[in-house]
This record gives sequence, C-alpha cells and structure tokens, in this order.
Amino acid sequence: MKNEEIIQKAKIKAETWKHGAYDKNTKTEVERMLNASDPTELIESFYNDLEFGTGGLRGIMGVGTNRMNRYTVGTATQGFANYINKMFPNEKKAVCIGHDCRHHSREYAETAAAIFSANGITTYLFESLRPTPEVSFAIRELGCKGGVIITASHNPKEYNGYKAYWDDGSQLVPPHDKNVINEVKNVKVEDIKFEGVQEHIKMLGEDFDQKFLATVKTLSLSPKSIQRHHNLKIVFTPLHGTTYKLVPASLRNWGFTNIHTIPEQMITDGDFPTVASANPEEPAAFKLALDKAREIDADLAMACDPDGDRIGIAIKDDRGEWILLNGNQTNIIFTWYIIHRRRELELLKGNEYTGKTIVTSELLKEIAEKNGVPCHDVYTGFKWIADMIRKHGAEGYIGAGEESFGFMPGSFTRDKDGVSSTSLMAEIAAWAKDNGKSLFDILKDIYAEYGFSQEKMIYIVRKGLMGTQEIKDMMENFRNNTPSKINGSEVIVKKDYSILKATKLKTGETYSLDFPTTSNVLQFFLADGCKISIRPSGTEPKIKFYFEARAQMPTINDFHQAQAKAEAIIASIVADLGIQ
Repeated sequence: MKNEEIIQKAKIKAETWKHGAYDKNTKTEVERMLNASDPTELIESFYNDLEFGTGGLRGIMGVGTNRMNRYTVGTATQGFANYINKMFPNEKKAVCIGHDCRHHSREYAETAAAIFSANGITTYLFESLRPTPEVSFAIRELGCKGGVIITASHNPKEYNGYKAYWDDGSQLVPPHDKNVINEVKNVKVEDIKFEGVQEHIKMLGEDFDQKFLATVKTLSLSPKSIQRHHNLKIVFTPLHGTTYKLVPASLRNWGFTNIHTIPEQMITDGDFPTVASANPEEPAAFKLALDKAREIDADLAMACDPDGDRIGIAIKDDRGEWILLNGNQTNIIFTWYIIHRRRELELLKGNEYTGKTIVTSELLKEIAEKNGVPCHDVYTGFKWIADMIRKHGAEGYIGAGEESFGFMPGSFTRDKDGVSSTSLMAEIAAWAKDNGKSLFDILKDIYAEYGFSQEKMIYIVRKGLMGTQEIKDMMENFRNNTPSKINGSEVIVKKDYSILKATKLKTGETYSLDFPTTSNVLQFFLADGCKISIRPSGTEPKIKFYFEARAQMPTINDFHQAQAKAEAIIASIVADLGIQ
C-alpha cells in the first residue's frame, strides 16, 4: 500500500473519532494529529486497530484505535461482558479486576469495573494495585466467571495492557479466546455502558491478601530448615511494582526474618525511574539489589517484574561473584527441589506431573522423567500450562515453568506466580544451607547428574508497520529455506507449529504434533543436541530466537568449562544464522 493510501486510511478512521461519541479531550487530541504537518503520529495511532488478541490488549497509551485508552479498554470490556452473559445466561455472574502501577492503570481498571457492573455482572475490584497471581487466585476463590488484569507486565513505561481471564483463573484459551475476540469486534463505541452500577462493585483489600498468603504458605516443604536459617540474608526488589508489599509479607509469613528491600524501588511508580527496563530478565535491573547484596554479603537476591508474575534470581557462584540465573536455571532448581523433597518426605503418590513451554530447556523434561514424573510440553504462555492442568487435573500438579522467568508452583493460581516463587526459592536456599550447600552448589549438583545445558535468548526489535512485515518475512525465510546444517551440525528435525507438523530432514518423514491449536513457532533440533526455537512475540514488536546447547560436565568442578564450551557453541550458531 502506498504511503498516500496509508495516510488517507488513518485520516478516515481519525475523523470517526473526531465526530463520534468520544470525550472532548480525545477529540481535541485527534484534531491536533489531523492538522500536524508530519503524519507519522496519526498513522501509528489510527492506521491499525489495537486488536483484542488471544491474550487481550497491549499497546502504547494514547488516543487512537491503535492505542491503549478508555475506549479501547471499554470496547474490550463490553465485548467480554457480552460473552460472559451469553455463556452464563441464567446464573449469577461475577468478575475480578486488578491492576499494576502503570500510568492510567487505575483509571482503566475502574472503567472496566463500571462496564461489567452496568452489564449486570458483580465486580470485585482490588482497592489498589495487586500482583497478577493474586488476581488469578481471587477469580478461583470467589467463584468468578472471569477477570481482567490491567498491566503491560515488563514492557516500557509507555505501554499498558489488558489481560482477560476465564473462570479457572487462566488467560483465555480456545474456544473462549476467539469467541471473545468476535464479540469485541462487534462492539461500537455507542454500545459501551460506561456508567457503572455502584452496588454491583465490591472492593477487595488486606483481608483477601491474608487469605492469599495463607494459601501460598501451603507450598512449603522444608519449614524446619527455615526455622534453623530464618536469618538468611535476603535482598528483594519489586522494581517499583505490585509485589512491594506481598513478597516481603510472604517471606515473613514463611518464617524469614532478615529481609532487605531497596527503598527507592519500593515506591510504586509507572515511570520506573531507577531502571532502564523494569524486567528481571535484564541484568541492569538488578544493579541496586546487587549493590545491597554485596554490601550485606547476602545469601540471595530476588526481583519481580511490575505485575508480579515473573521472578529473577541472583546468587553467588563458587568464585564469590554474583550471577543472575536465567529462567531455565530457575525452573531447573524449582523442579528438582520439589521432586527431591517430595520423595524425601514420602509425598510422591505416583500421579505427579509437571510441564514446560516448548522453548524452555529440554533438561527440565529430563530431570522430571528420570525421576518418573511426566513432563508435558505446551506453548509459550501460562494459559497453556493452565490448560495442561485442565486436562490432567490439579491433584498431581507439582509445578511448571517457562524460560522467560516464570514458574507456578501451585495450582491455586493459573498464571506464573512471583509471590509464591520468591518464597519457595528462599526456602530452597535455607534447605541448601541446612545441607551445607549454597544455591549454586545445588545447581552444579543438578548439572553433574543430568548433564549441562546453556540457554540464550536473542530478540530483534522491528517497530511499526514496516517492522511487522519484516518480522513476517524473517519467519517465512526460516520456514521455507531451512538449512541442512547449522554450525556444522546436521538439522535432524524441524518442527513447524503453524501446521503442527514435524519433519525428519534426512528422510523427509513427517509426523503430527499433538497441540490444541497452531502457533507461529519454528524449531530446529540438531545432531549435537542443540535446539533452536524461533517465534514472533505475541505482545511486543520482536522476533525471538531461543538457543539451547549441551555440554559434558562429569563433576561439579567442571561447571565453568562446560559453560564456556556451550556458550561458544551458541555464539557460533548465532553467527552461522546471521541474526546479529
């Protein structure tokens, strides 16, 4: 499409906002964009619609069809309310709404609460910001038909988002995701019931927090270790987000007494002023926490992202240097510990299972299955882990995770849970100390027993309309021009989840992939044990590459050699693929 056509399309859509049922400030802003000499802002704000996707909405805040604002939130909520009323026509219906610390989050949460209440749906609204796992828990605990969390997770400060949840506390999966999308598409601004019914809105406060924290504590497997090492030095930062109260409260509830926080990051602030990125995956986000950890000679440093579902862990290695564990390593420690302790405590009944996303380390599956615990592969996103629980039952579930710093140790939430995970990791540190070891010792023990694995994720950002096309072209090139060898190692199997087909490249033999729907993901499995996964982000203008390399680690003393070898393999793969 030519640039003139793009501008004209954006102008036509903007004119509908200028003259439609929108507030005065919105119309003024639209007028400014229409009269601007540079049409870039107009195009980015109006050329596309901010689509209600399978996970909800996420985008830059501002005026326009392609922005997060009162009207895009209102359209999503009205469509979701319509679907809930259709699905449960003769039942009492309730939803739960929470939000994070971002600009406009409270406004969007109150807007959603008003619309649900105006559609005859009782709405539980948290009195102030709360972490995502507590909202997921509340949906289940209060018998809600659905829920909404206003958050953009770890995205930059300009973003906000809208995550929709179903009655089990999980984000929407088929068929509900597509059905809600269709309802949202049919909503016009005139259909949105912005005027709420106050008696249908009920506030949730600290009493509910205590119920959540009591449930989190049921995950503890080594309370006596905590008693003996209650003064373990723990550093925690919420990165200005929602866990500023609940994570320290949970740690205290489990019995820890020596908790150190970062005062300037305990301030809830949507500008995230002390970090370039409020993402525990980024080493720079840990700077202040690690400064404190070094100052007090801490045993453990932890961080959560702004909505409290992700967890970052920093520990000291055998050289006395602080290192940030990647998400795979965190999941490996969690999974091994849960299985190991349950066996020690004679709690394994034989029906246990765990899970991981397809881009997460294969070592996680090997640990579980070598201990007689099935590990199910699911798509990226915890809604698929929730779907796994739906299929296999909550009774045998012992935890599952994904490489992007998410783990869910209990089935009482159905999304990744930073509150529970921080408490459980602190317990593992205490249990390790009880056994004369550090967390790094535990990690080395696992690698020595099950083999060393190194993982790395690289992403390429391509913003705007042209960026979307460039990402699409990259995916198609890898899909249609699969190399026979990568870094000198033969590509044994290609898995294409967009058609749910795996191909053995040497023979051409194909077999089906058993997944509930298609997904735009490619995977290459190499003869040397390496795995490469490629997918566009579902929430950001990125294409992501996930690498896993294996190396021999005969003893715990061989960790650094194994790591260096695996990192060199990944660097060679990246160079061979030419993606940097």
